[in-house]
Amino acid sequence: MVGAAGAMKQAMAKAEPDEFVRIDRVSKRFDDALAVDDVSLTINRGEIFALLGGSGSGKSTLLRILAGFERPSEGRVFLDGQDITDLPPYERPINMMFQSYALFPHMTVEQNIAFGLKQDRLSRAEISARVAEMLKLVHMTEYARRKPNQLSGGQRQRVALARSLAKSPKVLLLDEPMGALDKKLRSQMQLELVEIIERVGVTCIMVTHDQEEAMTMAQRIAIMHQGWIAQVGSPMDIYESPASRHVAEFIGSVNIFEGQLVADMENHAIIECAELDRPIYIGHGITTRVQDKNITYALRPEKVWVTVEKPESEYNWAHGEIHDIAYLGGHSVFYIKLASSHIVQTFFANSERRLPRMTWEDKVYISWDDDSGVILQS
Repeated sequence: MVGAAGAMKQAMAKAEPDEFVRIDRVSKRFDDALAVDDVSLTINRGEIFALLGGSGSGKSTLLRILAGFERPSEGRVFLDGQDITDLPPYERPINMMFQSYALFPHMTVEQNIAFGLKQDRLSRAEISARVAEMLKLVHMTEYARRKPNQLSGGQRQRVALARSLAKSPKVLLLDEPMGALDKKLRSQMQLELVEIIERVGVTCIMVTHDQEEAMTMAQRIAIMHQGWIAQVGSPMDIYESPASRHVAEFIGSVNIFEGQLVADMENHAIIECAELDRPIYIGHGITTRVQDKNITYALRPEKVWVTVEKPESEYNWAHGEIHDIAYLGGHSVFYIKLASSHIVQTFFANSERRLPRMTWEDKVYISWDDDSGVILQS
């Protein structure tokens, strides 16, 4: 059954994209350091878009350029067809919700939400009506008279969101929106935040280093690395078809094998890999995807099978022993040490109350289907 947020995402995916924000060859230098390196992106109207990357990847600098807090060294930024590169922050129809929420501690919830509206010199009646609308939107009406220090982390986040949306911005920027929350509350608030943003219909660009957060909330993700864009795509595209080794290793867990291409036909390819007992067989040709015979092959842990019986196939398997087991509640990670000493991860869903009967130092075989892995470009 698809929820409201899921239905909205499906509907948007089927509709024609409507370019709303365009970042055109933007770079940003701080002295001799290049923080953002020739980045070009388009974000569609009404889309929730994530900039995902590690520390120092340039994602926060790019967000600050969008907000107007930093001026690009090169390149232009367009919003709904208008060049806003030279506009100061207060003239941009953009609001930003900071990781710390930046609520005024001496003001009540309703006063915090009303602050920007008062700055715009709206009438008292207009402010009152808009604040009431925002309180209802984020389910905080009964907390209107409380101060921020009387609220939980999730409630403070809702107030910050309401304040950011009160002025009806064209674009909402979120800087590590869940960074101050504990894991359980973070998971709950991710879906709640998506529902509110989609109900309002605002275009949202978020920055995060949390891959689970990006994949839960965003329709598309841009992976940033050393100031440039490594890949842009839907969460499924990024995870199932990573463009490079960096992306494959950054998103989720992955097993990496290096090998030599020994056969490349129209309907299959074969890779010799010294770390495995048998060659890797792929159910399609790959000539157009690689520049030479050296191949990097990526295989996700959940696509690897572990058995005590030797596979019958002449391809896609190896033998080893269980080197370690990590029990993580919903699933367990088995680390298989191959005869070559290469460690392979595989996941077991803990659908039963006990782990599989295999245990440490048991002799086992790993295997996988011919369409389970992907060839990495670099």
